[in-house]
Amino acid sequence: MDVATVVDLGHQALWMTVLISAPLLGIALAVGLLIGIVQAATSINESTLSFIPKVAALALTLSIAGGWQLGLLMDYTRALFHRIPTIFH
Repeated sequence: MDVATVVDLGHQALWMTVLISAPLLGIALAVGLLIGIVQAATSINESTLSFIPKVAALALTLSIAGGWQLGLLMDYTRALFHRIPTIFH
């Protein structure tokens, strides 16, 4: 196994991580920002006010995008398993 193969595998793994985590992180960022603006405008500093909407938004996002994320991860894993014979050859 040469350096280019290791770098390519690492690049693919990091890209899969970005693709799988981007929807959840984006929604968490947007909801957190929105709740932060509302809290600053109303001077309400309740910690559960930011936690509960984030959990609900993440659950909704995961229920919508979870199938796509799981399919992407399964395709990546299959590709890795098919690539094993060529890696150690």
